[in-house]
Amino acid sequence: MEAFFAWIQTNKPKVTPKSLLGKALSYALNQKSSKLLTFLEDGQLEIDNNRSERSIKPFVIGRKNWLFSATSKGARSSALIYSVMETAKENLCILSGTSRIV
Repeated sequence: MEAFFAWIQTNKPKVTPKSLLGKALSYALNQKSSKLLTFLEDGQLEIDNNRSERSIKPFVIGRKNWLFSATSKGARSSALIYSVMETAKENLCILSGTSRIV
């Protein structure tokens, strides 16, 4: 990675900043300190959030139905239950569609 970023530092002044390559080089340098190196150092981190997006998709699709909750407390309770269930599924606490927690 150090060689890659050294190459970017060397070649960035040679490229027009508003060109596609110039924008790509600037983007790569901006990602170095905060996100990219953190991802590379911790093997448990995922490169994207597709799993979390997939887990909330059924709720996003059905959100219009939840607008008609009888009370705001009911809506909050539903949101809490869905959140707990999805967290449990994501952490593999629920097996085979049963409510048995491991």
